[in-house]
Amino acid sequence: MDVYGLIGNPVGHSLSPPMHEAGYEALGIDARYVTFEPAPDDAARAVEGAAALGVAGLNVTIPFKRDVLAAVDADPLAERIGAVNTVVFPDTGEGDVSDGEGDERDGSGTPRGYNTDAAGVTRSFARHDVPLDGRDAVVVGAGGAGRAAAFALADAGADVHVANRTTERAVELAADVPDATGGGLDGLAEEVPAADVLVNATSVGMEEDATPVPAELLHGDLAVLDAVYAPTETRLLRDAAAAGATTIEGAWMLLYQGVEAFERWTGADAPVAEMNAALRAELE
Repeated sequence: MDVYGLIGNPVGHSLSPPMHEAGYEALGIDARYVTFEPAPDDAARAVEGAAALGVAGLNVTIPFKRDVLAAVDADPLAERIGAVNTVVFPDTGEGDVSDGEGDERDGSGTPRGYNTDAAGVTRSFARHDVPLDGRDAVVVGAGGAGRAAAFALADAGADVHVANRTTERAVELAADVPDATGGGLDGLAEEVPAADVLVNATSVGMEEDATPVPAELLHGDLAVLDAVYAPTETRLLRDAAAAGATTIEGAWMLLYQGVEAFERWTGADAPVAEMNAALRAELE
């Protein structure tokens, strides 16, 4: 039996175990998904310990996404984003798993690190038939989710503007992303009406019925992804729907980052429908 898991602190709230185990069951894979809660400064030791125990793969969440970089061979995207949320360990069984960029689990001994949050963004838009190439995109938030979204959108061909409460952080992120611009939240009044794509990568809307983007800025030609997945319908998404915009719940981003990790670990096409059903059951 293969063991996959998640390291974070805390991890008790995670929805990943039922989502991934639904995928294993659907494909008849003999595997379990468990959670680990190392001390906040023990990210590297946790990865080493998981490798020693024969764990086949790890997801990584707060506060370890940056610290894990030192313990893995990060792929170029994860390096640029500056965070890893998926670790693939060297193969301890027969056969290799490859993604076309080189062997994922090739027995070399060094875990590979990826950031599947970026794929969570692009696959969510693809699921809703929203093109990104050549589009104007606004990302609200310059933290970890904002970094993943900004790089994902830019790599997909979008022109990205980052808006953040602290202007300096937006400008710093924009300097790392090809051809991006950055500014404070006051710039949303100019950027959002001209945008094709909007991503909320902040936690606004999670704990209270609030939105980071005034409703009057939203319009019918916009596609809006809110990274907040609980509640599934945030105030931003309600306002966007009222304006006639395409709305994409954060649960899709959560699903597809997990789907991407599942596929990297197993080499199989993830059973998206079954994983989505398990996730939605937990969110009800």
